[in-house]
Amino acid sequence: MARSEIQIFSGRNSNYLIKHICDHLDLPLGRCRIVNFSDGEIWVKYNDNIRGKDVYIIQSTNPPADNLMELLMMIDAAVRASARRITAVIPYFGYARQDRKDMPRVSITAKLIANLLTEAGVDRIITMDLHAPQLQGFFDIPVDHLYCSVLFLRYFKRLKLKNLAVAAPDVGGSKRARAYAKNLGADLILIDKRRPKPNVAEVMNIIGDVEDKNVLIVDDLIDTANTFVAAVEALKKNGAKDIYGAATHPILSGQAIQKIENSNLKKLVVANTVPLSIKSKKIEILDISRLFAHAIVRNNENQSISALFKVE
Repeated sequence: MARSEIQIFSGRNSNYLIKHICDHLDLPLGRCRIVNFSDGEIWVKYNDNIRGKDVYIIQSTNPPADNLMELLMMIDAAVRASARRITAVIPYFGYARQDRKDMPRVSITAKLIANLLTEAGVDRIITMDLHAPQLQGFFDIPVDHLYCSVLFLRYFKRLKLKNLAVAAPDVGGSKRARAYAKNLGADLILIDKRRPKPNVAEVMNIIGDVEDKNVLIVDDLIDTANTFVAAVEALKKNGAKDIYGAATHPILSGQAIQKIENSNLKKLVVANTVPLSIKSKKIEILDISRLFAHAIVRNNENQSISALFKVE
């Protein structure tokens, strides 16, 4: 398929990212008008002719829910405009944490959103660091799952940190932490916690020796930062030296920035999968636009996506 048949569009939530992706692809930004009526309803119209084209729509679905609604409407409009193939590029897949019935009478919202996207008419999903990789099974269409670890590992390899250990903030993140530890030649630390209620975490035990070690905490996202900061303080209390963090999705709601600023964390490295306007000396943002641009080209040319995850 010719590169000229690719057309790239973005919802308003990811406008900051699409310009960089288009620069990497050396393609013009697709023209699409999105407005809100006075009652709040969204209206979408493609200004470019997309009939028979390979359309990529970039939009993270973090709250508010208008971001998701906007993406669904862009997909529907592309279907009705006779696009040949529609790919939703979702750097951050919102509601992914609601992936099971962890108590009676609750919604499995991640599955609901997968159904909504499929029914809207999308042909493929490209996303990054799902909260649980098995969420790909919620879709009955192909899902390309990108990993930000390729960027994080290059970053921390350049730092050449000595006596390094990698920590998972909870047992559920142990597989991710083990992969980082293997690539960095570091020890593995596990943190046992319990969550008495949503967005509240209590560190119970640290499994492994952190005395006089530099520690890297890895996670897929940081929301309120309660779990993350609790892990930082527990590691410091147990004798850790410098503590770093790597988290793909910087949701950072509520007082998260302030909690990080006041913690014993030395540096937190995140990706720009969602807009992050608040600045912090402790937070460094890595750009993921080149990785998504390569994924779009490889998808368009029917090449392997897994080749993007090789770390030198």
